[in-house]
Amino acid sequence: MSLLVIGATGTLGRQVVRKALDEGFTVTCLVRNFRRAAFLKEWGAILIYGDLKMPETIPRVLKGITAIIDASTARPYDPYNASVVDLYGKIKLIEAAEIANIKRFIFFSILNADNYSDIPLMNLKLQIENRLRISKMPYTIFNLCGFYQGIISQYALPILDQQSIWVSSESSKIAYLDTQDIARFTIRSLSIRSLENKQYSLAGKKSWNSFDIIELCEKLSGQRSQISKIPLLVLQIARDFTGLFEWTKNISERLAFAEILSRGDNFVDDMTNIYKILQINPDEVTSLEDYLQEYFTRVMKKLKTLNYEIDKNQQDVNF
Repeated sequence: MSLLVIGATGTLGRQVVRKALDEGFTVTCLVRNFRRAAFLKEWGAILIYGDLKMPETIPRVLKGITAIIDASTARPYDPYNASVVDLYGKIKLIEAAEIANIKRFIFFSILNADNYSDIPLMNLKLQIENRLRISKMPYTIFNLCGFYQGIISQYALPILDQQSIWVSSESSKIAYLDTQDIARFTIRSLSIRSLENKQYSLAGKKSWNSFDIIELCEKLSGQRSQISKIPLLVLQIARDFTGLFEWTKNISERLAFAEILSRGDNFVDDMTNIYKILQINPDEVTSLEDYLQEYFTRVMKKLKTLNYEIDKNQQDVNF
């Protein structure tokens, strides 16, 4: 099977590429910047230029492709509105995929998106879901919660650097998952016909709010955190202000999403059925405790080595 991965340089996309290559798939990556994607080529992927903002670049990319895994999303700093990529570009991609007779299209949505259709990012995901449901090709939609990898920059690094962690007064519980596990579920799903034209959640076994995660990071790192609370009203004002300008609309949309996560709702779902369908043992899925334990162990080991080298150099100079 020949795969096309969209968003291959992203946090999730790169793990999808690596897992697919490990499983023997031929993987083509749609990229805008070959230099930034050079590591994918080193892994064994094929790089081809394409841009969802430029639909005319899409059809030629699909030649010889069997399945598409779309892990792309607009970034807050991108110089264009998210709807250009997350809606218009993806609809054009789906239309081209139908013409190319693609055998499976995998799309990543967001858990509970249908409860927040007034939020731009959620609404865009829902529109793509609806377009896939009426498409002429088999699709699979996975609803995601959050990634372990995002926890590092949001919580772990500020604690290590003795910087403030910004949290709202209310905090949703989120069943985070390792992107490596998401990639494993995704690649395995390609060979299961019963997952065609279905939608399932991919969520961790345990849900966490911000304060739970901070407490865990403090325990594993042996350091205290500095917590700064942001009132919901401040998030709402920032969202409304950044929404006034074209060049900050992406930021406004992300702030709106952050506001959702601050309402105290739960982003968690039962994975029993999907574990059974994919024939994956839940015990094989990495827990957040183990993920962060490994991270802090590696960081502490590097710091210890660095401090040793500094002390040794100072001793050599004094000698």
